[in-house]
Amino acid sequence: MFRETNSRSIVKGITWRVLATTTTVIIVYVFFGRLDLAIAAGILESVLKVALYWAHERGWHKIRWGRKRISPFNLWFTGLPSSGKTTIADAVFVELEKLHIPLERIDSKDIRDLIPNIGYSREERNRHLKRVGHLIQTLQNNSISTVASFISPYRESRKALRKMVHNNIVVYIKADIETCKKRDTHGNYDKALAGEYPNFTGISDVYEEPKHAEIIIDTDLLSVEEAVKIITSYVKKHYIK
Repeated sequence: MFRETNSRSIVKGITWRVLATTTTVIIVYVFFGRLDLAIAAGILESVLKVALYWAHERGWHKIRWGRKRISPFNLWFTGLPSSGKTTIADAVFVELEKLHIPLERIDSKDIRDLIPNIGYSREERNRHLKRVGHLIQTLQNNSISTVASFISPYRESRKALRKMVHNNIVVYIKADIETCKKRDTHGNYDKALAGEYPNFTGISDVYEEPKHAEIIIDTDLLSVEEAVKIITSYVKKHYIK
């Protein structure tokens, strides 16, 4: 995908104005002094300008100068259950959509609904995230960036994902486990403590904190609005200049 730079737009505007004005001057000069011909000149000018504008735009379309390619990126939100990943990722997605770039939202719940009975063992989770990585690869091959939110508790799966996709931005949504329990409106932590959910991250299974996250958002200290501002500013600075 390419984004039109300001300098390219300005030069296009100037060259079009010069071309259109020159056309007008020539037509008026040829038909000067005759009202009927002046009217005809006005009509002819309008028709010519439409045709010339089309040709002008098509010509500029073939010129690569001034175009800036936006390389697709992947925002990967990771963290404990109920840490705020989905809420913040949703808000970031809405904000980035305003930039009018090809963008898709991927959430773990949606993927698991599409592919049931995936399982929650370490091996099954790693295999599942590899599938997600292939999905992101396919989207990136079509110049589509992604905002993805997955618990992704293991370092090896996050490392594998980083190797698979381009411009992978790990966003660690950090939250104390007691805070996560309070935010859990579905009672999943209580069920996990009662033994109903085996391999539940943070209770009966580990969460390995990222060592090389590009962005760390401590939700005990930052609001959703502050988090969104930090993340979108990072993306704009490094990938949408």
